[in-house]
Amino acid sequence: MRAMVYRGPYKIRVEEKDVPAIEHPGDAIVRVTLAAICGSDLHLYHGMMPDTRVGTTFGHEFVGVVEEVGSGVRNLKRGDRVMVPFTIFCGTCWFCARGLYSNCHNVNPNATAVGGIYGYSHTCGGYDGGQAEFVRVPFADVGPAVIPDWLAEEDAVLLTDALATGYFGAQLGGITEGDVVVVFGAGPVGLFAAKSAWLMGAGRVIVIDHLANRLAKARTFAHAETYNFTEYDDIIVHLKKLTGHLGADVAIDAVGAEADGNLTQHVTSAKLKLQGGSPVALNWCIDAVRKGGTVSVMGAYGPMFSAVKFGDAMNKGLTLRMNQCPVKRQWPRLFEHIRNGYLKPSDVVTHRIPLEHIAEGYHIFSAKLDGCIKPLIVPDAG
Repeated sequence: MRAMVYRGPYKIRVEEKDVPAIEHPGDAIVRVTLAAICGSDLHLYHGMMPDTRVGTTFGHEFVGVVEEVGSGVRNLKRGDRVMVPFTIFCGTCWFCARGLYSNCHNVNPNATAVGGIYGYSHTCGGYDGGQAEFVRVPFADVGPAVIPDWLAEEDAVLLTDALATGYFGAQLGGITEGDVVVVFGAGPVGLFAAKSAWLMGAGRVIVIDHLANRLAKARTFAHAETYNFTEYDDIIVHLKKLTGHLGADVAIDAVGAEADGNLTQHVTSAKLKLQGGSPVALNWCIDAVRKGGTVSVMGAYGPMFSAVKFGDAMNKGLTLRMNQCPVKRQWPRLFEHIRNGYLKPSDVVTHRIPLEHIAEGYHIFSAKLDGCIKPLIVPDAG
């Protein structure tokens, strides 16, 4: 098969790899029909995540058609059109039993926090991802779901991470009717978080970013007030003025570790491979929210220590909530919103790139060229 392959920082190409095989009775092999590049993939692309090994195939957002199932699979059959959550989970451990699918205890021998993630380095289990023609899907009776007939494929692929994560970010904010919600970051997750805030009763939604095209999308797609932080001496002072000097009720960090890394990371990454990220957005959330408010963290942070204003959070009496999204838990309600016309996930898609041109796709997305907000990858499997 043809697959995207990592060859080192900023070096990816499409190569021939063996089609994955059934390794366990609970596995399925899925022929990928549509995948996506996620902002968090750029941390891997820049060589700034620990244990990203040469030869790895990235991609944790994908949908496809079941090609083969293991002898133990009961819920799927060959030919089913399926959507696959970005996290891998067993469905039976202590955490899965409580709906904490992203914290599964049985799928990642390399960590005690996050479970397994497709195509996201060996720190997340070492599973190859879906930026390929075929992918092995473990625990196939648990994670994937058959795509409803009424759901378009371009919408379904965004339900595997970006939309579910943005919705989860708003959910963790505990938004109540009339709340002022500020979202830092107008990438796909931030856009979906802002849109979801309205669905949860927000009275005002503000989005902060520095890219004009993303702020424009936040206005048209999420119907949010937008502000470019580069146009203000202190964006927090401006936000306080906008909120009667109290601050927002809920702040959502949809930025996390800057995908380009900071200077220290670029200097040390060759040996240390640290992607903790500057905590600027998180500290802005802590500063921007009112006393007694809630900070929801959706941005991806690595294992590096960061100078977070934890004392300020404590003294303000803030509630901090965060996690990797338990994707499948979000799907029933999101299906309702899409069917009712409240959400059209593919509205954030800006580029559709053939798998053979994925290196150029990564470059466009990484360098923020051509107004790129969300690129989809179209494999060539027949």
